[in-house]
Amino acid sequence: MAEDLKVSYLSKDDLLCPVCSTSFQREELLSGGGRLIAGPITDELHRLYEPSSRYGDVYPLIYQGTVCPACWYASAEKDFTGLPPGAREKAWRDRNKRIQDLCEIFPDLDFHGNRDLVTGAASQYLAMLCYDYFPPSSAPTIKQGIAALRAGWLFDELHNKNPGEHYNWLAKLFKKKARFFYTEALSREQSGQESIASAKILGPDTDKNYGYEGVLYLSALLSFRYGPVEDPEYRIEYLGNAKRTLAKMFGLGKSSKSKPGPLLEHARNIYDRINRELNENDE
Repeated sequence: MAEDLKVSYLSKDDLLCPVCSTSFQREELLSGGGRLIAGPITDELHRLYEPSSRYGDVYPLIYQGTVCPACWYASAEKDFTGLPPGAREKAWRDRNKRIQDLCEIFPDLDFHGNRDLVTGAASQYLAMLCYDYFPPSSAPTIKQGIAALRAGWLFDELHNKNPGEHYNWLAKLFKKKARFFYTEALSREQSGQESIASAKILGPDTDKNYGYEGVLYLSALLSFRYGPVEDPEYRIEYLGNAKRTLAKMFGLGKSSKSKPGPLLEHARNIYDRINRELNENDE
């Protein structure tokens, strides 16, 4: 690719994998120059981007996961070198399994080249797996939720590019995983096992940090949209919990002028939809 059409570059400083000691350079997204043309934000708080006439489609999310190209240990950039020494042996022992599991989906996967939608989605999947190695003080559960949700969005993009390849099924699967992790993260915080605030940046996308309110909102939205439906009584129960979560968020919104307006707009919409479904079940 011509130098003036590049959308990414390799960092000057080498990274050393804490699991296998492989040295590599991280690929970074270049900013400016009309590379990113912001489009609308979805109700899942995912920022869409318009294709650039000069650079084509650019996906900031594909560069977010840092992956060792040798052992496929992965995490967000700021966590990559922070893997606790005691967890490194387990991450090393598991290397073949995570490589084999991912190769069942993408047989020719290679993290040595430039990122694309496939390696971007795979990097988020690997990060979701590897946060199992991090201690509760690192808020690994909500980070797994964010990684799963981002993987789901990238599989959505793959489906748009390659309809008929079942990427939409994978997108839904990972959003279901995100629902589990978001719900579990809130449960663990309430029990004192983990603090969501330890994650600091809660995204879920790269353009805005919606913080704790975003976690509350997404836990409700994901429960409504991707929660199990087989047991009607169970669905009524967890939708009731989602409704209370959103009601709590409205209370926070009334007391703070700093609350993001669009987030509350989305929350009220989902609140109304949950209410309608619960009322239909009462009839």
